[in-house]
Amino acid sequence: MARNALPVENSGTSPLCLFVEPYGEDYWLAPGEAFTVKPDGEGIDVWFSTYVSQDCIAVWLYEDGDPARVVLDHKVVDANGTSLDCGHQRPRRPAGSEPI
Repeated sequence: MARNALPVENSGTSPLCLFVEPYGEDYWLAPGEAFTVKPDGEGIDVWFSTYVSQDCIAVWLYEDGDPARVVLDHKVVDANGTSLDCGHQRPRRPAGSEPI
């Protein structure tokens, strides 16, 4: 695994949300799935900051570990190396529910 990549694996029994900041992009892992978060460009020394809560992991990417230098261009790939889009496998809202 490259130094500038963060592997995330769902070893639980329910869906897990991977939330990539600062844009709040969500990617949903089914139990047993693994994704990798990495910068979109080469040659950037990225440090990852993670925040974990029930059923969600939020990730920030910082250039050289400096929180004032957020890496905006990133990608999330699956175990096959396929780039994923925001909302990947997002659960459907229950019928009749409305966004707040």
